[in-house]
Amino acid sequence: MSSPIVRTVQWAPDGALRIVDQRLLPGEYVERDLRTIAEVAEAIRTLAVRGAPAIGVAAAMGLASALRFSVLADPASSAAASAAASAAAAAAAIAREGAAALRATRPTAVNLMWALDRMLRVIDRAIGPGLVDALRAEAEAIRAEDEAMCAAIGMHGKTLVRDGMRVLTHCNAGALATAGMGTALAPIYAALADGVHVEVFAGETRPLLQGARLTAWELARAGVPVTLITDSMAASLMAAGRIDLVLVGADRIAANGDVANKIGTYGVAVLAKYHRIPFVVVAPSSTIDAQTATGQGIVIEQRAPDEITHLGGTRVAAEGAAVYNPAFDVTPASLIGHIVTEQGVLVPPFHFDHTPITLPPA
Repeated sequence: MSSPIVRTVQWAPDGALRIVDQRLLPGEYVERDLRTIAEVAEAIRTLAVRGAPAIGVAAAMGLASALRFSVLADPASSAAASAAASAAAAAAAIAREGAAALRATRPTAVNLMWALDRMLRVIDRAIGPGLVDALRAEAEAIRAEDEAMCAAIGMHGKTLVRDGMRVLTHCNAGALATAGMGTALAPIYAALADGVHVEVFAGETRPLLQGARLTAWELARAGVPVTLITDSMAASLMAAGRIDLVLVGADRIAANGDVANKIGTYGVAVLAKYHRIPFVVVAPSSTIDAQTATGQGIVIEQRAPDEITHLGGTRVAAEGAAVYNPAFDVTPASLIGHIVTEQGVLVPPFHFDHTPITLPPA
């Protein structure tokens, strides 16, 4: 098997945030270097970088990068920052404003808020000439932790994957959605590395086709047998006995185990429950929101109507119809068989009453 790792978020040689522009996949593989808050916010908002872990990492790295270029762009400001408390405070204010702008891009994925909260704590304790370096170090720690968490998730999750299994996925929760080997796809990659044969059915994931454009591309690139299906085909595959396991990611997990994930996940979970197929959520502990009691408290992002009415820039829907376009839905904990994190394989009843614990890089 070739390497599944796509370096979705990384540092450019000059310290900029470098991302893979996922809006262009699978047709083009393009890396973009981002040096301003506006560029990073636009990339997250328009899904150039996407996936709950990846946007958290990108926000942290983007904030550090943007402040670095902001300071370096004004030598007088840089010199003053090393000598004047007022200039240092101004730099911290710029960083806080940048964090607020990034926080507003996407409201559902808790990893974004989690990563920015960590960066804000650094700002609070490191105001002064070392602020830029401190933010860069924290952002790198967040990136390295996510990579390590993905590897640990794969090691734990592969215990649920048996030889010959046919696995259904929804949306993309692979390397493209993280700083490492992925979340929901990590058990598959880890199992295959051990010689376990797995076949994947990837749901297309309307309306933006993340399964068709991203998951199928990523799996095929890694040499994983993958069959693309439309979302409406999942039920008939299950009824025919052709699905053995469902693996999905998560954008937020409430304290009681309710899970927000890409729209359509709830329907897949209902189908899996009816057909007695294990439904497994795979996510890092940074996705757990212990402050939100149930899924009812999760804010669901609403996106633009043209994501549904248009396809590839061409209108495919009748004029005059109203559009409802939530980016996510909530799957009740009662439909979830396991939640896999870097800490292990969790079984119901789920109860998260503490701040997520991150895994330090090896």
